[in-house]
Amino acid sequence: MHRSILPAAMLIIALTSCGQPLISPEKISRHITVLASDEYEGRGTGSAGEEKAAKYIEARFKELGLKPLGDGKTYRQNFDFKGGIHGTGQEGKAKNLIGFLDNGAANTVIIGAHYDHLGLGNDGNSLDPNPKTKIHNGADDNASGVAGVLELARILSGKEKEKNNFVFMCFSGEELGLYGSKYWTEHPTTDLASINYMINLDMVGRYEASKGLSVSGSGTSPVWETLLKSYSTKDLMVNTDSSGTGPSDHTSFYLKNIPVLHFFTGSHNDYHKPSDDSDKINAQGEANILSLILRLINEEATQQKLAFLPTKSKATMSRSAFKVTMGVMPSYTADVQGLRVDGVSEGKPAQKAGILTGDIITKIGSLEIKDIESYMDALGKFEKGQHAEVTVKRKGETLILKVTF
Repeated sequence: MHRSILPAAMLIIALTSCGQPLISPEKISRHITVLASDEYEGRGTGSAGEEKAAKYIEARFKELGLKPLGDGKTYRQNFDFKGGIHGTGQEGKAKNLIGFLDNGAANTVIIGAHYDHLGLGNDGNSLDPNPKTKIHNGADDNASGVAGVLELARILSGKEKEKNNFVFMCFSGEELGLYGSKYWTEHPTTDLASINYMINLDMVGRYEASKGLSVSGSGTSPVWETLLKSYSTKDLMVNTDSSGTGPSDHTSFYLKNIPVLHFFTGSHNDYHKPSDDSDKINAQGEANILSLILRLINEEATQQKLAFLPTKSKATMSRSAFKVTMGVMPSYTADVQGLRVDGVSEGKPAQKAGILTGDIITKIGSLEIKDIESYMDALGKFEKGQHAEVTVKRKGETLILKVTF
């Protein structure tokens, strides 16, 4: 897909004139292609494939000269987890990967992404109708985020010192319930009081102009909203959401009163399926997003310690919070009353009931659906095997469809 990138190109020229290296779509694509290859077997939490991914990331950290900030002067911080839905599976061990760029500053910025995914589809989180033993490569979710962390680490390591230090983190266990980021915030390897803010890259590889870029957490500090809105153009449209919580690792940092931003290019029909492959990645789109993040980092307003603001919480979509699923991909950028459906999974309750992509869910049973939070709250009221009438708006019509969970 061809699209104009003039504003991003102008930004790159400006950064280059200041001696900053160029962001490389080719390097982004290369990282994603490696991490989302069949050789890594979907990077399931604690798996042999995830260990291969860990070694790849560690090698990149070492090449960049990042200081190890894990256990025992290594890049690794080990932790225990429980697999399966609701933590009912086997216990295992996984690790976060942590590299430090010391600029001698008082404050530190965290740039993070989770590197685990669904492995061979055996943990109950896949949206494929018959997922078991299929490799879920997770190119967008979240090899794209890891590639972003590595590329930002390369850029920031190669330029003159910033007024913040940087910690680059790749978390494991996110898909099972934010295990890795929760563990780090409870067992930090640098002083939490020195953390200025946290940037989370989760699914940033499928930018589409029609959807734009979603940035959550804009209400967690007074500086975010104005800056982000000033960056929005027709070529890189920025949609903000004030909430500091959501279904990804930034939530763990927000709960420690740290300002956060979560960058996200939207759900799609390949989400949590074996078809989330590297050939569908928009590497130039991701490069433009990373340029925006660099611009944010270079702003005078973000060089000093930011004030933290609490925000209204959103449901984190952890599977421990509910026992049923409808099998829809919610839109995180739609400005509608209700939950707009960005995709429907084959063989799941929504598809069997006749719910279509583009539908807006306004009610489940007697429960009003106003947004993602109320949708997730509603799911928590139902058990497997129960029936419910779901009210949807479709092209100006109101329909009532019967769902069996």
